[in-house]
Amino acid sequence: MQYRKDKYGNDISVLGYGCMRFSQTAGRIDLEKAREELLAAFRGGVNYFDTAYIYGGSEAALGEILERDGIRDQVYIATKLPHYLIRNSASLDKYFEEQLRRLRTDHIDYYLMHMLTDVQTWERLKALGILEWLQKKRESGAIRQVGFSYHGNTDMFCRLVDVYEWDFCQIQYNYMDENSQAGRRGLQYASGKGLPVIIMEPLRGGKLVTRLPEAAKKIFENYSVRHTPAQWALKWLWNQPQVTCVLSGMNSLEMVRDNISTAENTRVGELNETDEAMLRQVVQAINARMKVGCTGCGYCMPCPRGVDIPGSFAAYNRRFSEGWAAAMQDYIMCTAIRKESSGASNCIECGKCEQHCPQHIRIRQELKAVKKTLENPVYRISRWLVKRMKAY
Repeated sequence: MQYRKDKYGNDISVLGYGCMRFSQTAGRIDLEKAREELLAAFRGGVNYFDTAYIYGGSEAALGEILERDGIRDQVYIATKLPHYLIRNSASLDKYFEEQLRRLRTDHIDYYLMHMLTDVQTWERLKALGILEWLQKKRESGAIRQVGFSYHGNTDMFCRLVDVYEWDFCQIQYNYMDENSQAGRRGLQYASGKGLPVIIMEPLRGGKLVTRLPEAAKKIFENYSVRHTPAQWALKWLWNQPQVTCVLSGMNSLEMVRDNISTAENTRVGELNETDEAMLRQVVQAINARMKVGCTGCGYCMPCPRGVDIPGSFAAYNRRFSEGWAAAMQDYIMCTAIRKESSGASNCIECGKCEQHCPQHIRIRQELKAVKKTLENPVYRISRWLVKRMKAY
């Protein structure tokens, strides 16, 4: 296993274990199967295990496995504060103590603000005393390092990087999201500020393996260098020195062993320009059915009305390449789960964005299509629930 350093010089395995997708049977975590897979990863050198309060049964399963096999102090646990459930300062201790009990530990190595959406949400937490609470937990050793996980556009991510003296951060990033979500610019911005960056969704929930169009599969099959689609996706990430650790939701021994082998045999700078060009062809094949030719460059931003234009188009395109569920998840995460909505319906058709678009996209017209397609009852209910939560 290879390791990269965190902010304080600790070695983190480049492959991390994403515990949200522990093996399940009949809708429940299969503890013995998950234990076998987790221990195989541990023996292969994986030392970073990521979970969260809202991952049903995940914290408790991880805690039981680590305790039963006596390896708690040989690994790092990363879990997340469900800040969207926090109503007052007392809630901070309530949820944290519950997490310690579930995880059967007296400290959390890497503690994240889960899905921190915008600066306003952070200001709300500050008003509830989060700064003082985190300081006390740090001083007591109950929390070793503090970070945040993020889904959303690049500009807001960069703003969040600067609102606190974070120790690390976690972003969705893969060769399809190079110019959406936090993107490469966000990765480099955070790394430039000295933050280790943990990567989630390296395979877009497996879709870069299981839902590739035939044209993309043929590009991989006909390329002179032979790797599986999963191996290419992981190598693309580990090729970048700014990437500290890549989380994988491993739920088979075959997947564990293959990912460990890939992690052991990938070096920074390994991919050459020909390899990168091949992956760009794969992206084009995946996006062949996309409706808007947006590259996510961000020249159209910022929108005076706060519309996340690249994020909206990325979700809209996903509707036609990966289906409704993927598109709705993306659109809700990027535009609805925040203090102020950044959805397409905010557009007032001022046209400022179109003056700067290198692709000459008719942005105002396309945003109408996004609104019509994605701001459906599911979206409106989600937005209403967010407003209710923020009101407390």
